[in-house]
Amino acid sequence: MQAWQVHENGEPSEAMRLDDVAQPVPGEGQVLLKVRAANINFPDVLMCRGHYQVRPPLPFTPGVEICGETEDGRRVIANPALPYGGFAEYAVADAAALLPAPDSLDDAEAAALHIGYQTGWFGLHRRAHLEAGETLLVHAAAGGVGSAAVQLGKAAGATVIGVVGGAEKAAVARELGCDVVVDRRSEDVVAAVKEATGGRGADVVYDPVGGEAYTQSTKVVAFEGRIVIVGFASGNIPSPGLNHALVKNYAILGLHWGLYNTKNPKLVQHCHEQLTELAARGAIRPLVSERVPLAGAADAAQRLGDGVTTGRVVVVPSLGKGAAV
Repeated sequence: MQAWQVHENGEPSEAMRLDDVAQPVPGEGQVLLKVRAANINFPDVLMCRGHYQVRPPLPFTPGVEICGETEDGRRVIANPALPYGGFAEYAVADAAALLPAPDSLDDAEAAALHIGYQTGWFGLHRRAHLEAGETLLVHAAAGGVGSAAVQLGKAAGATVIGVVGGAEKAAVARELGCDVVVDRRSEDVVAAVKEATGGRGADVVYDPVGGEAYTQSTKVVAFEGRIVIVGFASGNIPSPGLNHALVKNYAILGLHWGLYNTKNPKLVQHCHEQLTELAARGAIRPLVSERVPLAGAADAAQRLGDGVTTGRVVVVPSLGKGAAV
């Protein structure tokens, strides 16, 4: 079969190589899955670079989120068991962690429903306890993680402010349903958010970016607000000023969604049921901006790492060779 492999760490466009390899053999408690679609996530980029908290042995195949097909024909959502990731024709996953792919979503959309939406649901509901009528601020609102949070925030009845970088991404954020869109490249984020909220600020801030975005968050979070930290796409991990959190009465909440798979897997199943219901009634739908063939995975992962994509870019092996569609 064909699979992308990382033989040495580096940028995806340089580190990933498309090889002909043996089909993986499942271990105990695992299943072999035919990859129908593999969503590209920022952790895939970080693993290529050797900067992720999980460092699979070299060589490995990236791809941490797929829609796959079991040997008996069931369509499922899975997190492949590395080193046999999803940027391949076949992957391996733990049988106990398989989730049914919603009938309301196609393969690419189903592949993109899992990590970003689970992270958003746990961040907004489990950690921040977002309530209807509150104001939610989402950084990188047009990206894969941010777009999921926007949709989940709107589904929860919140007023959503989306921060983006550039006019194209601003248009995407509006289409997603953001009530207010702030272009950080042409606007003062802090001033714009304060104006939009009448000076009160945002009740919940969803931050997958870190760096300057986190600093902005501390300036616009409301009294008794909550800042949810879900990642550091900027590459800059901030050092919170706890004296500032004390003076302004806000909470800083960390979220590592992967821990729930071992600490409380029943909550992951419950969350998937909630997401499936929301998808069935059209309240959420993964924003798949591109579907690329397997041969285009390295280039697509590089563009994600460079921050020039919107929504989700999904690898669909059945597209075969050719241009993205």
